[in-house]
Amino acid sequence: MFQRDRFVTLAQAYGFNHVGFAPLSLTPHFERYAKWIDAGHHGKMDYLARNPEVREDPRLRLPNGASAVVLAMEYDHHRPPDPGGLTGKVAAYAWGRDYHNLIGKRLKKFKKQLFREGITVWGGVDTAPILERSWASQAGVGFNGKNSVQILPARGSFMFLSVLFVDVVTKADTLLRDHCGSCTRCLDICPTQAFNGPRSLDARKCIAYWTIEDPGPIPLALREGFGRWFFGCDDCQTVCPHNVRPPHTQEADFLPKHAWIDLEYILTASEEDILSFFEGSPIRRPGAEGLRRNACVVLGNLKKPDAVPLLRRTADHGSALVSEHARWALEQLGG
Repeated sequence: MFQRDRFVTLAQAYGFNHVGFAPLSLTPHFERYAKWIDAGHHGKMDYLARNPEVREDPRLRLPNGASAVVLAMEYDHHRPPDPGGLTGKVAAYAWGRDYHNLIGKRLKKFKKQLFREGITVWGGVDTAPILERSWASQAGVGFNGKNSVQILPARGSFMFLSVLFVDVVTKADTLLRDHCGSCTRCLDICPTQAFNGPRSLDARKCIAYWTIEDPGPIPLALREGFGRWFFGCDDCQTVCPHNVRPPHTQEADFLPKHAWIDLEYILTASEEDILSFFEGSPIRRPGAEGLRRNACVVLGNLKKPDAVPLLRRTADHGSALVSEHARWALEQLGG
């Protein structure tokens, strides 16, 4: 049996805060995920429906696989003070550098070291067809909360998960019990009522989905619920009792560079300048058009009269998508 301590030492050396182990088998609770996909609750995130056979059985990619090694890296930090004015909020995971860059590079080094020590490995950080939260629960790295997010008691949920499948047997960790109890704060606070029930999120009603993943027009019925969320949403996490005092990251890449966004800049800067400004950040994902659309929704919700001239100019924007959202925002302002 390969020494667990060796995995833990390597994981800590590459900046991971938590490590858990589970025997490799069929992915736990895969049937729930399959039903979620069949119900269309993933919206237009078609990549989540790809390679279902591998998601169900990772041994199709690693036939001699024996164990799952689950890694977690914390990213929380104090949100900087509200600057006021025409600004929008960004979810904490996107305040700094794109975590795929940092963690991806760390995992590459981790896997190379394992190869050098004679271990075959496959896995990654949420870009491979792997159900990370299922394996995290199985390996004792938190439990799946009612908000569908992985939670570590007394540590919180602001963490990035990675999974490596290896061809060596390791001692398994103990599964954690559900620590949600009767609490429903995360379900109750959702501004757009995106939860059908505990652990049942309909992405098509989720602020994070619309501000990040879907390039189309945001449904009228949801827009007011976005409040000041410009990119992503943390409401169902920040309200969780387990996140009262989450640990603060020591990773420089995750420090809050883009916690608040100047919406006037988003609506007046060129596409090239916007993409350059967010170089290396996950905020680039929706593209300039998507970010302008998001900015219009937030301005409509802020209801600040000084946004009217800006929105009037934006209503004449060459993009039909942006123009429509600017006109909606003007209606909210009576302008």
